[in-house]
Amino acid sequence: MDTATFPDHVLERWRDEREVRVETSAQVDAPAHRTISYRDATARWYREAIATRQGAIVSGGDRVPVRFESVADEGRIAACSGELARKYAGDPATAAMLRDEVLDTTLELRPIDS
Repeated sequence: MDTATFPDHVLERWRDEREVRVETSAQVDAPAHRTISYRDATARWYREAIATRQGAIVSGGDRVPVRFESVADEGRIAACSGELARKYAGDPATAAMLRDEVLDTTLELRPIDS
């Protein structure tokens, strides 16, 4: 298993930024687009992330290449959901992000050397 992690300053920025953008494309060499959407398995960014397994997170003017990995472990999904609930406490969209039908679309981000 790949144990590469993001530097602490990157993780802190992602935690502190109200919104981060997910960058994906239909194919590895296709034009990229960015969104802040979470939605569900029908979301364009999610379908593209699953298809290509790579993209980027854009936050604070920085673009960090990532590899997307599906998560099936309930404990890891619960930990991610807990962080979302903490980060977006009081936001009316939070409940929609944590619906049961959305949780199985949880993806883990892994760093890619750019």
